Amino acid sequence: MRMSKTARVLLWTALGVGFAVIYFPLLVVLLNSVNADTTFGWPPKSFTLEWWGRAVTNEGALHALWTSVLVGLVATVIALLLGTMAAFALQRYRFFGRNSLSLLVVLPIALPGIVTGIALNNAFRTILGVDLGVVTVIVAHSTFCIVVVFNNVVARLRRLGGNLEEASMDLGANGLTTFRLVTFPMLRSALLAGGLLAFALSFDEIIVTTFTLGTGMETLPIWIYDNLFRPNQAPVVNVVAAVLIVVSTVPVYLAQRLSGGDSSSGGRI
Repeated sequence: MRMSKTARVLLWTALGVGFAVIYFPLLVVLLNSVNADTTFGWPPKSFTLEWWGRAVTNEGALHALWTSVLVGLVATVIALLLGTMAAFALQRYRFFGRNSLSLLVVLPIALPGIVTGIALNNAFRTILGVDLGVVTVIVAHSTFCIVVVFNNVVARLRRLGGNLEEASMDLGANGLTTFRLVTFPMLRSALLAGGLLAFALSFDEIIVTTFTLGTGMETLPIWIYDNLFRPNQAPVVNVVAAVLIVVSTVPVYLAQRLSGGDSSSGGRI
């Protein structure tokens, strides 16, 4: 379809405005992480790396970072295992209630985070009688990280079909050998992409974490929120936020390249 010159100008203008609204605030955060003015006057008159030095030695930020990494890694491993098994069961087999079960698997990532957080908080504290802590956060993050892996694996299975696996088994290979030598190599990039997206999603999560993390514990996003309006911590917060932007961008970029655009990760409302 060919567009007129006016339509193209309007389209590119709208695109530019949209990108500016999204990415200019991120650029401001990056610049403020080296802004020498503690009040973050704009435009910056001078720059410094002092705040980066303080961030490296900030015990609260480092502890929160370790908690976020631990939760993200464990939740990603759980998501890879359960999401892959669910994808195989729902894509390769036909049974009663298959479509309903598929909806239930995907639903957690579509629910508002506050609804998921309240539901899990009630389940852990009221029904199960479990004290909130790192374990409850890992379980909570796994509920929506599974969906990311599931979507990636299902998309890859739909594209690949089952001809190569059937040929392998016709030649005498058992199910385990076929999975190891045929299926897994074909799924490897999709699993890596799903794992990267799951980790990025877990690392950035704040709403569900707020309802499922124990008292006195912090992940990095919660640490940023708690210290954002403290004058002595504000410069360090900008440094941590700048690092978080990079940490969040790299996995998403790598996942997009690995998945080859054949899968959709979904998003939280």
